[in-house]
This record gives sequence, structure tokens and C-alpha cells, in this order.
Amino acid sequence: MSRLLRWVRNLIVVFFTVSIGWTILAGFLPVLVTPLMIIRSVEAVLDGKTPKNSKEWVPIEKISPHMAQAVIASEDNLFLEHSGFSIDDIKKALQQNQKGKRIRGGSTISQQTAKNVFLWNKRSYVRKGLEAYFTVLIELFWSKQRIMEVYLNVIEMGDGIYGTQAAAMEYFGKDASKLTRRQAAAIAVCLPNPRKFSPVNPSSYIPRRTNAIVSLMEKLPQHQFDGYDSSNKNN
Repeated sequence: MSRLLRWVRNLIVVFFTVSIGWTILAGFLPVLVTPLMIIRSVEAVLDGKTPKNSKEWVPIEKISPHMAQAVIASEDNLFLEHSGFSIDDIKKALQQNQKGKRIRGGSTISQQTAKNVFLWNKRSYVRKGLEAYFTVLIELFWSKQRIMEVYLNVIEMGDGIYGTQAAAMEYFGKDASKLTRRQAAAIAVCLPNPRKFSPVNPSSYIPRRTNAIVSLMEKLPQHQFDGYDSSNKNN
């Protein structure tokens, strides 16, 4: 029993040491590969397809301010105010889950970033627990600007498309810094299911939702993070 307890203790120490160290490093270094990218590549190989991994890390200064506005308007209105979690969304998720429906995440941008950088994509209570843990870590060790920078560089934005720069080139043939307000909104609207929805070949739902997001974006300040190029005047 004493050996088992020591083994468990050592395992816990290793887990916290590795996870905290990993989070600190990811707060400074570009995140070039994520578990989801690996999973998607393996899935493609198993299906007999050639994996597609279109991605390019760019600093937040080279991403249009409209993109951050768009994801905040679409995904997490209180991103700059909360500490990683939205209590209202968590309550709604718990209520839906208690009714026996599919597990609902209620995830903030911080939670989505934690999941994409450190974890797998399949929903489960174990993953949600680890997601909450890593969310606390990134909110503790990263700035809001860094969380947004990582989010905009690693989030899945299409089949084999990761990050804003890759999405901007794939869909609009331009750098991420040149995205207009409407183009950014169209990309953001597709994020809940980027392999199904497309900002350039949209269903009737996408334009309606894009209009709503553009309207909300106009009420948000354009330059919410230090370092943005204030000369970017794209509309």
C-alpha cells in the first residue's frame, strides 16, 4: 500500500510539473502542432486520404483586428472580462446535460484554447475536467492577448485548415492582416462546425448569422489588444 501511495504521489507531482511547465512554454513559443491536428491526420490516413494540414503561425499584430472582434462577438462576448469561465453558459450546459441530451460544452474562448492546445476533441466529462484545469493555467500564466493570439492561430477553421492566416489564404486569397470585417465575421460564424460550414460556399444560415455578428462587432472597440496595427482600416 505504501508503494502504491508513493507511486500515485509521484504521478501527481509529474503531472503538475509537466502540465505547468508545458503551459508556461506555450505562453512564449509558437504552437505549431496540436493534438487535434494529429488526430485529423490519423483519421485521414485511416480513410485512405492524404492528410491536409494548412497552417501558418503569425503574431497577433499581423492578424486583422476584425478577427478578434468577430470571434468575441460570435463565441464569447465577455472574453475580456471573465477569468476563463462563463457561469451562465456553464449553468445552461448543466441543465441540458441533466435532461439527457448530448453533452453541451458552454466553452469560452479560453476553454477552447486550452482544449485545442493541450487536449483531444472528443467530448467527455474527463476531457471537460482537464479542460477546466488547463483553462485555469492559461488564465494564470498567459495574458488575454496571448490567449487570443494562440486561439486565432490554432483553431480549426475548415477541413485541414488551422488558424486565421491559413483560413484567410484558403477562402479569400489574402493575408490575415487584410481581412475585412465581414470576411472575419463569416469565418467566425463557421467555427462551431468548420468542417460542415464554409464562409465562401455558405448555406442560407451563414449569411444571416454573419449579418448579426457584423452588427454586434460594430458596437465593440476595434483595438482591444496592445500591439495591433492601428493603421489597418479594412471595412
